[in-house]
Amino acid sequence: MTTSLNQIETQLSALKQEANEAIAAADTLEQLEQLRVKYLGKKGQLSQILRGMGELSPEERPRIGALANEVKETLQGNLDEARNELQTAQIEAQLEAETLDVTMPGAFRQLGQVHPLNGTFDRMLEIFVGLGYTVAEGPEVETDYYNFEALNIPADHPARDMQDSLYLQDGNLLRTQTSGVQIRYMEVNDPPVRVVAPGRVYRRDTVDATHSAVFHQLEVLAVEEGLTFTDLRGTIKEFLRQMFGDELPVRFRASYFPFTEPSAEVDVQWKGKWLEMMGCGMVDPNVLKAVGYDPERYTGFAAGLGVERFAMVLHQIDDIRRLYNSDLRFLRQF
Repeated sequence: MTTSLNQIETQLSALKQEANEAIAAADTLEQLEQLRVKYLGKKGQLSQILRGMGELSPEERPRIGALANEVKETLQGNLDEARNELQTAQIEAQLEAETLDVTMPGAFRQLGQVHPLNGTFDRMLEIFVGLGYTVAEGPEVETDYYNFEALNIPADHPARDMQDSLYLQDGNLLRTQTSGVQIRYMEVNDPPVRVVAPGRVYRRDTVDATHSAVFHQLEVLAVEEGLTFTDLRGTIKEFLRQMFGDELPVRFRASYFPFTEPSAEVDVQWKGKWLEMMGCGMVDPNVLKAVGYDPERYTGFAAGLGVERFAMVLHQIDDIRRLYNSDLRFLRQF
């Protein structure tokens, strides 16, 4: 039995030396975990050595037990110390890699800005929402009914010549105005109605400093009992006041539109000249009938304005084409 005791003591001593050398040589946390399992795990080498304790006498077992505990504690302590050192080294390496030199000049990155056209759109909508209007949208590819007929413009009406349209092969067309959105809205909503319809529109138009074949409109519609032209005039003047301030001269001129009666055009004085900004008028009774409203009970007013024109006046832009050229020298001014 003495030989067995010596053998176990020798095995424990050899295990301790071998494990300490392996722990000292480990350079990753994964290697340390593998060594812990190899030497101290349930099926590790220490457990295998201690299985021989069954051959020892009761007097010898406490001696081997104490020696085994000392080996286990020593190895576990060395494992923990090595683990802490490796973790500290990892943190220091990460901090060094992520350290910023605050004395170095920063890299300049050009920040994007709101396009003057989008900014004008946002300002318009903010004003009308503040006046109690709801924003409504509709399709850019429109039917002849919503673009013309429901707006009191039948197929043989000469007013169609006022808008040279872009028709598609299926008989639909690219909308020439966002007024069709108002028809769609009134078909599913009962009065009172206060709605603005923003969007892109298309016409066969000669491109010049104040015209574009693709541009943006904002349609305004209010329908309820007792509305008059005075309400329309007051709404337009308040909108223009909030948009441009009190100093911009404004005038109303009698005009003609098939979907409003009476009708007017609104001009503002810009660069010493009167510039047309929008058309407006009281909604024609036929338009109200088309959506199922009783024209004997309800009246309404409508207005349509070009967003590009407003952007030009608001930002003192001399050519509408500048809004579409993507010239950074121009856009960086806003």
